[in-house]
Amino acid sequence: MNVSTAQRLANTGEYYFSQKLREIAALNQAGADIISLGIGSPDLPPHPTVTAALTTSAALPSAHGYQSYQGIPALRAAIAEWYGRAYGVTLDPATEILPLLGSKEGLMHIGMTFLEAGDTVLIPNPGYPTYRAVAEICGATIREYNLTEAGGWLPDLEALAESDLQGVKMMLVNYPHMPTGTRADVAFLTRLVAFAQEHQIMLVHDNPYSFILNDNPTSLLSVPGAREVALELNSLSKSHNMAGWRVGLLAGRADWLKEVLRFKSNMDSGMFLPVQQAAVAALALGPEWFSELNATYQARRAVVFELLHALGCQPDPSQTGLFVWAAVPAGYSDGYALSDELLHEARVFITPGGIFGSNGNGYIRVSLCQPEALLRKATERIMASSVKARHAEQREASRVLTQE
Repeated sequence: MNVSTAQRLANTGEYYFSQKLREIAALNQAGADIISLGIGSPDLPPHPTVTAALTTSAALPSAHGYQSYQGIPALRAAIAEWYGRAYGVTLDPATEILPLLGSKEGLMHIGMTFLEAGDTVLIPNPGYPTYRAVAEICGATIREYNLTEAGGWLPDLEALAESDLQGVKMMLVNYPHMPTGTRADVAFLTRLVAFAQEHQIMLVHDNPYSFILNDNPTSLLSVPGAREVALELNSLSKSHNMAGWRVGLLAGRADWLKEVLRFKSNMDSGMFLPVQQAAVAALALGPEWFSELNATYQARRAVVFELLHALGCQPDPSQTGLFVWAAVPAGYSDGYALSDELLHEARVFITPGGIFGSNGNGYIRVSLCQPEALLRKATERIMASSVKARHAEQREASRVLTQE
């Protein structure tokens, strides 16, 4: 029996990390002992009060049934209080907050709710690959907007405004930006909201990295006028070390959230009650939680900078988030070439920037989600490898040419 695949998947490949993790697993099975610095899955545990809330709730006989598609009132109230305390944003927990099984799920729910054939979506290049996948699966037309190092990894809103925006329905934005770690200040976000208002474009702001190595967490919804044009996704995956728990949220316009719920309620059920109650505990954590978390990431980032300097890379010290982004040194055609060489010569995996779009081809990304000792081990492997030796030769040749 021959069953064809739906046309909606014609241009959507398997997620890069899904494939790469299989390759790494096969190498490890053969005894390679690969150090993976690719994925941003926090290795640190949640706060003890979070796991205690989970286990206490899970022991109750009443905790195991289906739950509301909108989440329990206590979770929505905790999210609202967190947004008020952390971002200075007031949200109605009854109508302006929708808990999600992770923000990745929310991207698909938003796409399936609002996008169809004939609609155009603005997506960042480079940017999170799921943005493109969602648009493709929904049948929308993808239009990339360029982010470049020369442009500070921010979109050129003036150039976009002068282009033909007919048919553009949605723009996906993500600050602090993944993969580059770029922050967007309030002045830029204000211009972004004005751009969306003028051109009647829905903004979808993906905001999971605002608390990691960032001393000024910002929500797009704090900008005057944003409520008219924007929805914001957020998550406890990175900020509270709960990636596998799948706790996310969507916040913003009540009428838009109502439509997303209409789709969501046909696709999944409510979040497991003990997870919701654990999320309430997580959201109650104060600034000392983030101070301790960021002290760990600060120390790890210092080691990653050493690793990158050993390769001849010069990362921007102002970047934020769970990763370090850096241009590849001379001698490599792109990030894939350097990534492959490190994998096979030093047994260290680093993400090639090209998986995030063509503007990332000349870059690599290193995750901070490994213990400091393992990051040092990866650095030592690179220092001892032929990759380091080749870089030293290239640097010496460049020095000689300069003198000549």
